[in-house]
Amino acid sequence: PSSDCVMAEQLCLSDATCNATYRTLENCALAKTRLLSLDHYSRVRCLNAELDLGNSSLLHCKCHRRMKRQEHCLRIFWTVHSSMTDGENNCESPFPSTVSNCSTDYNKLAALVSGKDCSQLAGDATNPCLRATHVCNLSKKCFRLRTDYASICTKGAGSEDVCDRRKCHRGLRNFFEKVPEDFTKRILFCPCQDELCGERRRKTIVPDCSFQYNTKPNCLWLLDSCLEDHICKSRLADFQQNCQPVDLSPDGCSLHNHAACLQAYMGMIGTPMTPNYVSNSSVEVSLWCTCENSGNQKEKCDQILGMFESNKCL
Repeated sequence: PSSDCVMAEQLCLSDATCNATYRTLENCALAKTRLLSLDHYSRVRCLNAELDLGNSSLLHCKCHRRMKRQEHCLRIFWTVHSSMTDGENNCESPFPSTVSNCSTDYNKLAALVSGKDCSQLAGDATNPCLRATHVCNLSKKCFRLRTDYASICTKGAGSEDVCDRRKCHRGLRNFFEKVPEDFTKRILFCPCQDELCGERRRKTIVPDCSFQYNTKPNCLWLLDSCLEDHICKSRLADFQQNCQPVDLSPDGCSLHNHAACLQAYMGMIGTPMTPNYVSNSSVEVSLWCTCENSGNQKEKCDQILGMFESNKCL
């Protein structure tokens, strides 16, 4: 069974053999972070160190999405798995493969955003997204954290000042991590039947600061920015695992779990690869990037963009 990586690290450091192996892996991960090229001997040494962990709880540890020391936990996970990752082809998700107690609600939401039934949670027939915001305002925590990220992400809007995208993303992550999902998922996935409602839904994550740049960067640049960040890299691995599309599957998902896919999608918000709705009149989502001028990496770039734009599972 998987354990908490922070606890697993403490157990490992108290054992001389495991401690030495873990220190080797730390050096391997550091070399990879600094983009240092390792010779064949060093690569084999790193791989052997990972294999030497054997049945250690470190090798099978996971990190919980809402834990307090999440970034530290994720650093441990990627240290242990550093030799198993190569570019965008990350190993398994560092998060447990279970979905929260709200999984049934997520499945209802999957039906709602696909337009199968807009009556159950609509509430306000004119603008259910506005109603979802009003419901959030009734919760002190939801109102406070939503106000916090909104004020950070809209600072400098309409002037020559440039928003602090890093702080904006951190505020978004705080909101989606700390506010109960019963509030956040309704704000993000509220069903719309007109463009006014769609505009409010699209602006939930403040596109001018958190999503858009003056010009669209190349998607490969976005990917590189993500892989340099433990949180983004972890959530991308989680998204790739839970939203893997399969053409022959009836629901389009390899794991047949829309709930897990929607939760993984929410996890991407507040990272360098923050996705968003692309218009006020549809539920299509995308990254803010382009694959123009990708040269011989055009296919790789298209795959990155396609994870969001043409993902049957999502």
